[in-house]
Amino acid sequence: MIRYVLALAAMLAAPLLAAAPANAWVEESIAAAKAQRGEGSSAAPRARAERQASAPRRATRQAAANDDDDGSRPQRRSTPRQQASESLSGGETGVASYYWQPQALASGGRFNPDAWTAAHKTLPFGTRVRVTRLDNGNSVEVTINDRGPYISGRIIDLSRRAAQAIGMTGQGVARVRVNVVGRG
Repeated sequence: MIRYVLALAAMLAAPLLAAAPANAWVEESIAAAKAQRGEGSSAAPRARAERQASAPRRATRQAAANDDDDGSRPQRRSTPRQQASESLSGGETGVASYYWQPQALASGGRFNPDAWTAAHKTLPFGTRVRVTRLDNGNSVEVTINDRGPYISGRIIDLSRRAAQAIGMTGQGVARVRVNVVGRG
């Protein structure tokens, strides 16, 4: 079951990750998803072999990074998760939806439709965000405690209470801006 969920997540995330820097675990996830669908590929074993071959080079680079830096080397690149949260600190604009059905949360526990919570695809659990509805200016602060939305084109799923606060329960969806406030 877990393998199926991971394969499904890899299939759904593949278009989103096309612009992100490729790394071995992404390639392995995509290869696993293709293998599950019967589209056999040798990308996963090849990626694993390349990663094992580059292990000594990685150790050398890490040792060199520990030496005093004279500023001539480029700075270390941020991870995709850091890039996502950095891009959101300036704000992300898109479509929000809301949900109210009792269900299990990705962070553990049960969903409470009357809590000030939301689901986001990449932000860490516990992150506080301000969601501002663009057409009326209403905003609400919520804590990320779930993963989603799983409908393409949407950037955040709000709890029913948060959706009521910005006046979007009638339409079900609204254009919003999401800004990271901090850790909850």
